[in-house]
Amino acid sequence: MVDIEFTERTESGVLRHPVFRGQREDKTAREITMTNRPRASEPSSRIDKPDNQPLVADVPITHPERLLYPDQGITKADVAQFYEDIGQWILPHLNDRPLSLLRCPDGLAGECFFQKHPDKNFAKDVPRVAIPEKSGGYSDYVYLNSVTELVWLVQFGVLEFHPWGCRIDDLERPDTLIFDLDPDPDLPWKVIADTATGLRERLTTLGLTSFLQATGGKGLHLIVPITPKLDWDKVKAFAQAVSQAHAGDSPKTLTTNMSKSKRKGKVFIDYLRNGRGSTSIARYSTRANAHATVATPLRWDELSRGASSNRYTVTNLRRRLSALKADPWESYEEARAPITRTTLKRVNLE
Repeated sequence: MVDIEFTERTESGVLRHPVFRGQREDKTAREITMTNRPRASEPSSRIDKPDNQPLVADVPITHPERLLYPDQGITKADVAQFYEDIGQWILPHLNDRPLSLLRCPDGLAGECFFQKHPDKNFAKDVPRVAIPEKSGGYSDYVYLNSVTELVWLVQFGVLEFHPWGCRIDDLERPDTLIFDLDPDPDLPWKVIADTATGLRERLTTLGLTSFLQATGGKGLHLIVPITPKLDWDKVKAFAQAVSQAHAGDSPKTLTTNMSKSKRKGKVFIDYLRNGRGSTSIARYSTRANAHATVATPLRWDELSRGASSNRYTVTNLRRRLSALKADPWESYEEARAPITRTTLKRVNLE
C-alpha cells in the first residue's frame, strides 16, 4: 500500500495535485480509507495526528524537525514550544487585535512574506474579523485569544506577529501609540538610549506614560497605552507632531525624514506606525533573522545599564522571564491616559 497526499478529491474520485509520500506496511488494504487531507504546506487542524507529529498546545506540528533558524539549529517544534511556554507573556499584547503576519513556512532558508489576509485554507482554527477598507468592501484579518491559536499560526510558518494598535471591537479608535527609534547602524548605543530617555520625558510632560521595548533588531520602541478616544488620523497627527518637535530640538542627531540620505548618522523617529492598518512588532514576538531574536519589553532602568536591542533570543528569553521578580510592564494597563484637547493644543493641533 502507498500513502498519497492531495489537495482535494473530485466528485468522480480524481485526486487533485497528488503527491507520493511513501509506502505503508503498517496497514492492510481493508484498513485504508480515503480522506481529503491537505498537503503538508497547508496543514489543517482537521487531520488526525500521526505518530511522528508532536502536540504543542493541542496543535499537531507537521515537519517538527524543519529548521526555521538554521544558524541556531532551532526547529519548528522548538518555536512552537517557545510560544507555548511564553503564552502568558505575549497574549495580553495580541488578544483581540487584527494581525499582519510574517510567514517563513520553510524557515529562513526559504521564502518569507507578509500576509495580511488569510485565504480559506489558512489556519482554519484561528478566528477572523472582517474589516472595512477605505477603498470600499471588507477584508478578513486573523486575531487570536489563546495559546492554541497562537501555536496554530506557528504551525503555518508564522515567525513574526504584527498587531494593529486597536482592538477588533473598536477598530476606528486606536489604544496604542508607537514611536519607533531606528538608528543609523554606525551610531553608538548611547545616542539611541539618550533619544529614548529624552522622548520619554517629553511624553511624560504631555501626561503620557511610555514603555520601552527592544525590537530584536537594531532599534527601540516606545509604546504608549492610550484611552481609545480619538480616531486614527488625529492620533497619527499627534505622534507626528511629538516626533517632529523632539527631532527639531536635536537636528544633528534626530530626524523624522524617511529619506535614507537624510537619516545618515542620525536616529530616525518613525511615527508612521500609528496610521490605520499600520502595525509594529508585537511584544515577545520572534524576529525573522539569523540570530532568532525576540522583541522584548524592558524596564527603563535596564536601558541605563547598557541594554541592547537584540540581546534576547528564542534560546535565552525564557531564562530572563523565569528570573524576573515582576513584569517589566506590570503597570501597563493602569497607565492608559487620553490624548485630550489640552494635550493636542500643547503640540499645536487645536
